[in-house]
Amino acid sequence: MKVSNLAPEHVRAIAPYQGGKPISELAREMGLNEADIVKLASNENPLGMSPKAQMAVEDAIGDIARYPDGNSFALRDAVSQKFGVATNQIVFGNGSNDILELSARAFLSAGDEAIFSQHAFAVYPLVTQAVGATGVIVPAIAFGHDLDGFLAAITDKTRLIFVANPNNPTGTLIAKDVLYAFLKQVPTHVLVVLDEAYDEYLSAQHKSEAIHWLKAFDNLIISRTFSKAYGLAGLRVGFGLMHADVADILNRVRQPFNVNSIAQAAAVASLADEDFVQKSYAANQAGMMQLTQGLAKLGLDFIPSYANFISVKVPNASKVNQQLLQKGVIVRPIANYEMPDYLRVSIGLFSENARFLLALEEILK
Repeated sequence: MKVSNLAPEHVRAIAPYQGGKPISELAREMGLNEADIVKLASNENPLGMSPKAQMAVEDAIGDIARYPDGNSFALRDAVSQKFGVATNQIVFGNGSNDILELSARAFLSAGDEAIFSQHAFAVYPLVTQAVGATGVIVPAIAFGHDLDGFLAAITDKTRLIFVANPNNPTGTLIAKDVLYAFLKQVPTHVLVVLDEAYDEYLSAQHKSEAIHWLKAFDNLIISRTFSKAYGLAGLRVGFGLMHADVADILNRVRQPFNVNSIAQAAAVASLADEDFVQKSYAANQAGMMQLTQGLAKLGLDFIPSYANFISVKVPNASKVNQQLLQKGVIVRPIANYEMPDYLRVSIGLFSENARFLLALEEILK
């Protein structure tokens, strides 16, 4: 008997998450110079991290031999002050993916169901399947969430609903009034995990108000990350906001010291650098305009996006992706999201966006 067969069937059936191809890997595969490669595959902040975070990282390295604060006291206080929530409503994770997994581990078991949308973040089905629960996929409408379909899919087995707003990889957004009306209709015994990883890229008009809704919905979990606009993807730090009783349960299944000391220090400094976040937002707005105008000139269809990426439809997407790689441009094929004709492209620096558009134009000639 194969040793792997000792694992439960639901674990053996998991398709491992595939991240964006690293620059170093492409350089090895294609014999390219790393400095000549443009990566627009993982929705990272092209501006890097906040200068304040950089200084905090350098200061924190001196204590690296000691375990981090397992309760993230300084970061907990900073998040509490920034977002106006009580400290006992906050759970920290090794990236916001950790918050998604903790939610599944805490509230799902074999026989339970979790609802999420077609074309939604791949981690939702992954964490659901990992605990032996069943994922219920609601077909998308115009690449976005069908919340009426979500409500219709709720059964006595439903324990969790995952909602991404904006959604990855499509960039679609649910209007605030529509989302609030949906939450009012969800039974109180079903928890809603609202994934807001890209909220910092929303305009003032569209920015989430969900944190204020926590007082009205005890069954709401809001997931946020420092990996995107804050530029700390490599440090893996995120947080969840929720009712204190729910936070208590998540903390019972959370691994001790799950957020390292350097990540905590960088996150605290990032929250204090609003100028950097605004600069990141402005750069993203300009880059989005550059890409959408360029794609329109090439006669390509794309999904209007509210995040820091855009999904574009191209003929023979798999082949085009390979040709882009050969030119030293990394984007994200999303066939595993049931979108085989699309490539997801992160918003980069002006020069990086231009390099992608030129490479794409040469390929499509």
